[in-house]
Amino acid sequence: MAKTKAVSGKRKKFSLFDAINYIVFIIITLIILVPIWKVVVDSLNAVGVYQFRLWPSQFTLDGYRVIFGEQGLFRPLINSFVTTIVGTLFGLILCTLGGYVLIQFDMPGRNLMAYFLLFTMIFSGGMIPEYLVMRRLGLLNSMWILVIKHGINVSNIVLMRNFFEGIPGSLFEAAKIDGCSPMRIFLKIVLPLSKAALASIGLMFAVGVWNDYSTVQIYITDPNQVNFQYKLRVMIMDGDTPPTQYPVSQTTLYNAGIIAAILPFLILYPFLQKYFVKGVNIGAVKE
Repeated sequence: MAKTKAVSGKRKKFSLFDAINYIVFIIITLIILVPIWKVVVDSLNAVGVYQFRLWPSQFTLDGYRVIFGEQGLFRPLINSFVTTIVGTLFGLILCTLGGYVLIQFDMPGRNLMAYFLLFTMIFSGGMIPEYLVMRRLGLLNSMWILVIKHGINVSNIVLMRNFFEGIPGSLFEAAKIDGCSPMRIFLKIVLPLSKAALASIGLMFAVGVWNDYSTVQIYITDPNQVNFQYKLRVMIMDGDTPPTQYPVSQTTLYNAGIIAAILPFLILYPFLQKYFVKGVNIGAVKE
């Protein structure tokens, strides 16, 4: 009996701060989830009038049938999957190699290279120089421009460098004593310990490549090279295939298009969540 009282006495009391904290986070969660839920409901609602409902008044899947049944979206969808996968792998290769180079403290010119990269985060050449570079590289009217353009991301290189700096230095020293080359250390020690960083930064690369329609709008005119986001936007908003020809309201089609655009990452995120949560604290813990 005395032991039970001692255990109960050690229980944390529910304070006023805890109550306010719960209320604030519930409000923030609702602010995030309510708009998403409204888009889902509107995509399943046959009534095209703007309204707020917790569930569809007239349930329909016509919006999704129109989008997934449109043959003109098949080729752009394949292009998006290819560029997203290749662009993510390409970005991770450059990002990890760049971050690994920046932690080589005995490398001549390391600080100069780091300052040069940081300079590009603040200043850029602008759209016209970028267009001229892409033209000289022969990337106009090519879907591979999405891969090349998103391949170098200085902020991700900095994040990866910070994560690598959190790896205990004793591991590097032990590997050097065993005769490992820098590349062998990178492949056998650094990468296996960086799964959380690779997953979180890889997700950032994938989202950036998948959602990029402005680059396609500027650099690509060949309809066979456009991606899914651009083609979907043209289909719904710019009248490439007038929505009036479909047995579905414009509002329903808009919202179904939003869900279709984010659906791959809604499916993918639960599998990467445990790595993404760890990757949020990249470089926060040092030896």
